[in-house]
Amino acid sequence: MISTIPLLTISNHDRDLAGLTYVYPVLSRRAGGVSVGINLNPNNACNWHCAYCQVPGLVRGKAPVIDLAVLEAELSGFLSALVRGDWLAVNAPEGMRQIRDIAFSGNGEPTSAEAFTAAIDVVVRLRAAFGLDDVPLRLITNGSLMAQARVQAGVDRLAAAGGEVWFKVDAGEAAAIERINGVSLDPQALSRHLSICAAHCPTWVQTCMFRWDGEVPSAAFIDAYLEVLLGAGPERLQGVLLYGIARPSMQVEASHLSPLSAVELEQIADRIKQKGLTVRVSP
Repeated sequence: MISTIPLLTISNHDRDLAGLTYVYPVLSRRAGGVSVGINLNPNNACNWHCAYCQVPGLVRGKAPVIDLAVLEAELSGFLSALVRGDWLAVNAPEGMRQIRDIAFSGNGEPTSAEAFTAAIDVVVRLRAAFGLDDVPLRLITNGSLMAQARVQAGVDRLAAAGGEVWFKVDAGEAAAIERINGVSLDPQALSRHLSICAAHCPTWVQTCMFRWDGEVPSAAFIDAYLEVLLGAGPERLQGVLLYGIARPSMQVEASHLSPLSAVELEQIADRIKQKGLTVRVSP
């Protein structure tokens, strides 16, 4: 049964709003309407620890065993409420009562689920069953497991269904990546994983930028970030989804973070556009 929930807002992405294990609704400012989220990490486990992450109780780890029958039942019931019921009219604000996408996101890294590809198959089948083939499928990922054959198989399946990947890149220096994403990672490896992903599926870079201890990202910070994108081959990429902080972090690093202004984000976007990339900005 789908719980009655408060009116959706862009500032509340609580994965428990609908009272389900794997399926949750969010009002996505970047997608411009209701996004049906698929949470393959209900254990709040992720292999990264991003400073701006809104997941409470975040722990290190990977996705648990996924009960595909429960996932299918939940998604079928929720899509029925959206398509055949009055869920959107009751729970979404006027002007945003459209299903904009079905997105693998949630409380951790979705590709860490062993059943990742099988979960995509469930979503593709139900999307067709409810006449939603025009609704985009998206994977929101940190890309850390993209070199694995099983992950590439899932991304191939996503591409075959007309889907796309939103691949997280927030910084381009090892120290900055560790500070922001909580992981020790060679920037060149990040470029390689991004390149692999783009070779398998249409890929957007998803980038969150903000002030750290009141300081805006420096010119050197932006230069290093751009090197990661250039290393992947900008001609392979769909573009960059550049966004700021709209919801409070639930991590211990939250006190270091504050939002950039819309003007500051646009200035960063201009630097990215100079490299020939399309940029979409969400303050």
